[in-house]
Amino acid sequence: MGRVARRTPLFSDLPAEVAVLAAIAFCVALGFGIVAPAIPIFAREFGVSALAAGAVVSAFAFVRLIAAPGAGSLVNRIGERRVLATGLGIVAVSSFAAGFAQTYQQLLIMRALGGFGSTMFTVSAMALLLRTVAADQRGRAQGAYQAGFLFGGVAGPAVGGIVIGISIRAPFLVYSVTLAAATAVCLIWLKDPPPKLDPDPDPDPDPDPEPDQDPEPVPDTLIPGAPRATAAPIAAPPPPEDPAAPLPLGVALRNRAYWAALATNLGNGFSIFGLRSALVPLFVVEGMRQGATLAGIGFLVAAAVQALLLLPAGRMADNRGRRPALIIGGLASVAGMLMLAAGVEVWLFIAAMAVFGISGAFLGPAPAAVVGDVTHGRPGGTVVAAFQMVSDFGAIIGPLAAGLVLDAAGFGPAFLVGAVIVGLGLVAALFMPETLRRAPAGAGA
Repeated sequence: MGRVARRTPLFSDLPAEVAVLAAIAFCVALGFGIVAPAIPIFAREFGVSALAAGAVVSAFAFVRLIAAPGAGSLVNRIGERRVLATGLGIVAVSSFAAGFAQTYQQLLIMRALGGFGSTMFTVSAMALLLRTVAADQRGRAQGAYQAGFLFGGVAGPAVGGIVIGISIRAPFLVYSVTLAAATAVCLIWLKDPPPKLDPDPDPDPDPDPEPDQDPEPVPDTLIPGAPRATAAPIAAPPPPEDPAAPLPLGVALRNRAYWAALATNLGNGFSIFGLRSALVPLFVVEGMRQGATLAGIGFLVAAAVQALLLLPAGRMADNRGRRPALIIGGLASVAGMLMLAAGVEVWLFIAAMAVFGISGAFLGPAPAAVVGDVTHGRPGGTVVAAFQMVSDFGAIIGPLAAGLVLDAAGFGPAFLVGAVIVGLGLVAALFMPETLRRAPAGAGA
């Protein structure tokens, strides 16, 4: 009998650690959404320029970028859970101290330390999630985890407006409390997964010999007059993979699927987290001649569509494969950029933001699931760190590149640049091998 297709509930067969990590992600995103609007305003309280106020934001992102390799090495050495709790604790303490900063320099240093803790958290949380779930659960698990970030990111700014009204220092203190709670949850409910490897879905212990294989030679002792020859040594089989040994980054970089994940995440950082966030508000006000409220509506539409599709997109990546999900997300991302470049009509803008929501839903779980497939269940701190770094790098250079192109040629060409960058990930996905390891036919029927 063939396999019977079964629809499983979105969460019922996922490990409990997925829900815990999603809850931690919600707390982190909620707190960050509360504190983010207050950072430049608080910096200006010290009488510094707008450039210096922006440097407080940039310092956090820059330290995240340069600290990622160290965080990945720590994950490989001491385990995901310890690095995760330490990273959350660093951000909590630095945020609390930032709330009591008496000088601009103190605020800058505390936010830079927070960037170091943040990259420890993100690298270790993703590495832990990928090793906790089975290979055919990685898409849904990533969807659930990123849904926590999405919902926290939507709720944070709304709560932040109320908290800022109390005191400009209050958001930092609230952020530290949410992070302290997340740290406690991590220490109580999470543990490092045991060493394991993904099972081979198609074992073939006794393969047939190749048709053109030479026949077994006749022993020379049976041939009269033949000289006695020394038997050739038999090559030993390669040693089995050590499930506790971290996967070297160089091994991952020899995998075309990993390169596709890197290219896709670079596009996410450059065009979605960087260019789109920086350019869309200006496009609405200066290009479309509309009020800033329309930009907020557009981002809300994108977030709503992404929230609706995150878990189904993750399930598709688990059932149909990572490559189809990457292709759908890449096509949607390119289409959204082209739609923004095409005109200034309100309906076209709203439609483009909805398409970005589709893109975010598919390009969230699928690339991360590819990284998990490449590590094959082994610890992959440096592999995950490199994956994160390309997104952070894209998010840093995206607004800068968008600003340069906007000043030189206008909004249309700036969005076209974004389409080209995300198109690189789409091309890489078209030529990558599928990494989802399917169970053999008849298994689990």
